[in-house]
Amino acid sequence: MNIRQYLDSTYLKTSDQANLSEAENTQIVKNTIEEAIIERFKLIMIRPDKVSLAKEMISKAQSNLLIGTVIDFPEGKSSLEEKLAEANVAIQNGADDLDFVCNYEAFKNGEIDLVKNEILQCTRLGLSNKKVVKWIIEVAALNDTEIIQLSVLIKNIIIQNFDENDYSSVFVKSSTGFYKTENNLPNGATVPTIIMMLENASPLPIKAAGGVRSYDEAVEMINLGVKRIGTSNAKAIANGETSQNQY
Repeated sequence: MNIRQYLDSTYLKTSDQANLSEAENTQIVKNTIEEAIIERFKLIMIRPDKVSLAKEMISKAQSNLLIGTVIDFPEGKSSLEEKLAEANVAIQNGADDLDFVCNYEAFKNGEIDLVKNEILQCTRLGLSNKKVVKWIIEVAALNDTEIIQLSVLIKNIIIQNFDENDYSSVFVKSSTGFYKTENNLPNGATVPTIIMMLENASPLPIKAAGGVRSYDEAVEMINLGVKRIGTSNAKAIANGETSQNQY
């Protein structure tokens, strides 16, 4: 198993969140991109304003590293128009993967038509530009029934509106890694939630994000059937180590 080809090496903190200057935070992004190039990870996952930087570095290194970015991150509450506009800029700047945060609060509030339209229109934009689309459902904000229902909803929209050849390019993803839970409960991928997603989103692939900190945990997720792992611990995982980072 080439575990590196499952890993989306991730750095999504703003300078404010990292308590750093913009220059210091940008240097961390550069270091993360460079590490991903050297380690031959599948993808680097960064904020939209850093996509052009990644494109430049990857081109200069003549690397096959893919670039992913997050859309409407981390709460997913923006309008459809705002989501599409942000995605369009990311596409123009050279992103390969678009990880949209689903409007899970609208889903929880029963605004199903809004969520359906968002998933349809944003997925259509991504696929028409030959991009991989991932839908972050934020499992820590949902109960088990909602995780199942939202996974099924996304699956059904894709099956009803897109070609079978497109299914492998539309993921359901567990978490942003930024959701605040009570009592320090896990806010990302756990084995029970990933199993629920796998069982209810199939034939769409699953990305486990949040909480995968060791090689053994990553292998367990892959053996369950996960196709991608989003982590800020990519190098530690690839080297068979365990990291204390939460994402």
